[in-house]
Amino acid sequence: MNDDSLAMPPAPNPTADPADRPFTEVNGRVYRHPRQPVAVICADGCGPEYLEAAIAHGVAPTLGRMSRDGFHATARAVVPTFTNPNNISIVCGAPPSVHGISGNYYLDRRTGREVMMLDEAQMRADTIPGRLSQEHVRVAVVTAKRKLRLALARGLRGIACSAEDPAEAFDLINEGRPFASAPDKYSADLSLFVLDAGIRLLERRAADLIYLSLSDFVQHAHAPDTPEALAFMAALDARVARLTMLGAIVGIVADHGMTDMSHADGSPNVVFVQDVLNAAFGHGSTRVICPITDPFGRHHAALGGFVRVYAQQDGVAAGDVVRALQDVPGIEAAVVGADACDRFDLPLAEEADVVVFAEKGVALGAGAADHDLSQLAGQRLRSHGGPAEQAVPFLLSHPVTASYAARASGGLWTYDIFDYALNGVVA
Repeated sequence: MNDDSLAMPPAPNPTADPADRPFTEVNGRVYRHPRQPVAVICADGCGPEYLEAAIAHGVAPTLGRMSRDGFHATARAVVPTFTNPNNISIVCGAPPSVHGISGNYYLDRRTGREVMMLDEAQMRADTIPGRLSQEHVRVAVVTAKRKLRLALARGLRGIACSAEDPAEAFDLINEGRPFASAPDKYSADLSLFVLDAGIRLLERRAADLIYLSLSDFVQHAHAPDTPEALAFMAALDARVARLTMLGAIVGIVADHGMTDMSHADGSPNVVFVQDVLNAAFGHGSTRVICPITDPFGRHHAALGGFVRVYAQQDGVAAGDVVRALQDVPGIEAAVVGADACDRFDLPLAEEADVVVFAEKGVALGAGAADHDLSQLAGQRLRSHGGPAEQAVPFLLSHPVTASYAARASGGLWTYDIFDYALNGVVA
């Protein structure tokens, strides 16, 4: 990295009055169209401790400068703290009660089928990138994970691609240049591909608003102060530096944090909720769904800090399930679904009879037979899903107005990042 990467990025045009810019309303919020390129990065799984470790070890000078001279706060991720609910909240600028997505995986009550979310079918709100693209803003969405591409690009008239489909991505972003090989989805390269794609889009002046959604492979596999995590943060930092030097306002947020959920000997620390309920009420009386489930099994073996329980037989009520789980070691709380919706702004119509949260450092599963722990390949289980992983960094490359800084003192959410990047930066 050269010394230029440490310089302050170009400031927004001081003669451009934000009130003179066109605007678009999305889900009850007004978003000004960008006056210079804006890149929003979702650094998947990057809890505050990763940022802190990288800055402390001196491997992230750009992120350190942003935290000092731009804007830096700690925000809350939506619960459950999974990839889909938070990424979709970010691009919608709204909580799950508005857009309808509260997991990566869910039970369709009408059919009794378990369904993995791989597209926009369950969404019921517009996205900020989609709506702005319909108002002649040049927009691009680049994701690490194919599963997110269709949902995040809902309504988009622009570029949408995934690092899991690199040939298509390069055709869209890199003017058809050949790509030698796909990045391994279980590597840092998947995220770096996304960041490099964003850089290429700005170099080509092909987009004015970019959303870059990364993978949390590194955070699942490595603690914040390990060489592997620090190397990834250094690579992230170098690419953020390049984005700012290309004239972009850069906003960075994470979709969730990450917690070690292993015993001292390295084995997973898991409560298998389905087995507990089978012992209490009999087989077939309840059905436990793990909403973290997705195509990236090696990340977490479908184990996280949050599960849903559906009563399957008459005579087993939500209150019975709550009482059966409330004193189980490792379970922080079992909550009736309607109460969880009120507490966490979740869509009521899709909620389970009971939602269950783990204590910090504990994972929840369905039955022991339902999880292939060999997928962890001998590594410590590091995962997410509950309130313990809500705290995430919220960074902007530029300062924000006094009114936006004051708002932040009352608390920020992951889904505030587009508002701050488009409306809040000092003009």
